Amino acid sequence: MPVYGGVAVGTAPTPRVTFQTLVTNISRMAPSKRERTRERLAACALELFERQGFERTTVAEIAAVAGVSEMTFFRHFPTKEAAVTTDPFDPVLAAAIALRPTHEPPLVRVARAVRDATRSLPELAGESTRRRVRVVSSSPALRAAATRANEATETAIRDQLVQDGTAPSDASVAAAATLAALTAALYDWAGADGQTLAGALASALRVLGADDD
Repeated sequence: MPVYGGVAVGTAPTPRVTFQTLVTNISRMAPSKRERTRERLAACALELFERQGFERTTVAEIAAVAGVSEMTFFRHFPTKEAAVTTDPFDPVLAAAIALRPTHEPPLVRVARAVRDATRSLPELAGESTRRRVRVVSSSPALRAAATRANEATETAIRDQLVQDGTAPSDASVAAAATLAALTAALYDWAGADGQTLAGALASALRVLGADDD
């Protein structure tokens, strides 16, 4: 169970912890050597996928550009797809749900947690994320990999809701519906110049009836 800023993902934080405090703590954490290598591999993979396509890029090429061995690549990512589909914001999203009021309806609680997380992490709406989403959306293999990666996020959301007393079936619906809205918003934002992620997400959450407090 990973721990970020002193809050274990999947466990309810103490009342003294605020979401903004959590985000601030995460942003101040200096990346380790391993994390810097992982970030370099992901950046090199993204650049190569953009330049020559996902299918025509090999792990050997990614490793060579990053200045490491193929073995090192696979120490960080289990597959070539994972270099651009692994989501570093999942722990923050899970923590945001834990910090929302438990009296909110499950769908509203998850949707507003997604909104809270994106508002508090400006880098999520940065050009690097937009490029990554564009690459994923252009490749059927990467879209399928992203869908599989979402399953872990969906499980984390559902487990947090169930832990707080939500019926498992209701938790599953809330998690799946909100992730579908988030995915649609990301693809719309990445494919439309001039649109903000906040605007695309607000439109998607409005469909769920949970766009604002």
